[in-house]
Amino acid sequence: MSGFIGKEQHAIDDKGRLMIPARFRRRMTVVPDESLKSSRGSASDAGGLYVMKVPDGSLELYEPSVWAEKEQAIVRLSDFNPDERLLKTLLYESLDCVEMDRQGRIALSREFLQHAGISRDVVIVGANVKMILWAPEKLSKVVRDNASRFQVLAGRYF
Repeated sequence: MSGFIGKEQHAIDDKGRLMIPARFRRRMTVVPDESLKSSRGSASDAGGLYVMKVPDGSLELYEPSVWAEKEQAIVRLSDFNPDERLLKTLLYESLDCVEMDRQGRIALSREFLQHAGISRDVVIVGANVKMILWAPEKLSKVVRDNASRFQVLAGRYF
């Protein structure tokens, strides 16, 4: 379903869990399931999400149906082409599966939190088919440093 729009600020709890905002959970097709205990494995199980480290210092969350479309393109990359093999390695090294419990929380690994510079507070940006997680100060810097580019970029792509 998707259609995540808006921005919310939440906090990581002491166990490294993040509450997915209720308005985003209502738009999700995955169903939270407390019986899923593993933080690894297939996100296509009920309650699973894919989380990816992004080079800009953010994390992206994808529902299984959205990630499946991306994965179709990744699978077509050749293991015999060095650039394509490298891209696959970099993508899968940056990817994990997390499960959402009945309270709508996901557990993020220390590695992923460190990548994003998230220690406690996190901004969750709804970006239609994905959610982007930012440390508040990183997002503020990106917006501030690129505010003058908005009109140029919007003019180029819209």
